[in-house]
Amino acid sequence: AAKPALLIHDRDGKFTPQFESILHSGGVETKILPFCSPNLNAYAERWVQSFRRECLDHFIVFGEVHMRLIANQYVDWYTTHRPHQGLNNQPLSQKSAMPAHDPPAPDQVKCQSWLGGLLNHYYHVAA
Repeated sequence: AAKPALLIHDRDGKFTPQFESILHSGGVETKILPFCSPNLNAYAERWVQSFRRECLDHFIVFGEVHMRLIANQYVDWYTTHRPHQGLNNQPLSQKSAMPAHDPPAPDQVKCQSWLGGLLNHYYHVAA
């Protein structure tokens, strides 16, 4: 397992000098976020929220190897096939875009599943 090398944290009182000295003794560097930057971590926090709600809330995790398997499959789905609102609800992989005016026949629609069917992506097979 990879050893953490960096901890980025806000100015919360729980991050005391004693806490940071423990981290430094373990070889972990700490970076404190600047003052008045409430949205600095917004994107990371939103991703963690999605991961928790869409994925982890549906599993009992049995150790680090299982957690890594779940996380890797979720990241694969999230970064390639999840519909993105900023892209007119199209996934990042444009290979799956279906024409809106011509619905495909049922035998031309395939399903790709992640995490045992928790996450699914339906796509049109070329004729």
